[in-house]
Amino acid sequence: MTPMPRPSIGDLQSAHWFKAAASGGEGGCLEVAFLSGGRVAIRDNEDLDNPPFVVTAHVWRCFMDGAQKGEFEAPAAP
Repeated sequence: MTPMPRPSIGDLQSAHWFKAAASGGEGGCLEVAFLSGGRVAIRDNEDLDNPPFVVTAHVWRCFMDGAQKGEFEAPAAP
């Protein structure tokens, strides 16, 4: 498997970042940007000094499918 090339600083700086409406504009959420080559960048908007996590479009689709199906819900507290 060929490693996915890292996005350039320019790709990330010019990216259009999206965040969930549930964040209410108060921070504390993840932001997502769709990059060239089918890559998806994910960042924590409370820690913009950390580089974004970048995945392929396939990985993103798999994650979104699981999230929509509730597969990542935290277990109920005992």
